[in-house]
Amino acid sequence: MPVSEPRTSYHHGDLRAALIATSLDLTRAGGPDALRVREVTRHIGVSPNAAYRHFANHRALLAAVAADIQDRMAQSMREKMTTRARDAAGRAVSGLRGVGLGYVRFALDEPGWFQLAFFGPEGVARPGGGIPPPLVLLHEALDGLVEAGVLAPERRAGAEWSCWSTVHGFAELAIHGPLRDQAPEDVRSLAERAVDDIIVGLIGAQSSER
Repeated sequence: MPVSEPRTSYHHGDLRAALIATSLDLTRAGGPDALRVREVTRHIGVSPNAAYRHFANHRALLAAVAADIQDRMAQSMREKMTTRARDAAGRAVSGLRGVGLGYVRFALDEPGWFQLAFFGPEGVARPGGGIPPPLVLLHEALDGLVEAGVLAPERRAGAEWSCWSTVHGFAELAIHGPLRDQAPEDVRSLAERAVDDIIVGLIGAQSSER
């Protein structure tokens, strides 16, 4: 998405939304380093002081934009969670697989946003507290495995960290590491392998819906 040209006006009352939208434009290509209050306000056509009526400081704007990206990521993950499985076990396994592949897909499609959402400056917390929506989906998918009788309850505790580190690490390898020059179809295939391997490791040798 191209960065919008500086604007000289905006609808009254919409400045907060305009600040977030412009920040999204800038960070989509440039990641966290591209988010500077002065640059954001220049694109909108207002003074930096105007931004501080809505955000206490740069860190507050960064946190709001990161939260918006996390929400978008969760929606992308939900789109990968659809399943044709008829039984509860199949739906549960497919749901977890969709969470993992949706996470990787978003990271690869939007590397700038991915960097901001999870690699922003230390101390930037989601406004209002709470855990990021992508992690909420992972928790729900793992709980669904237990409810479906696929995952033993004693193996549920802490399983989110094994799963998250797998997809998060894979995304990093694909964006910045040795997989970055691989063909997209090969990266997708390897992502599926990584997700399937962690599922098998959790629940044993069971088939996951493809």
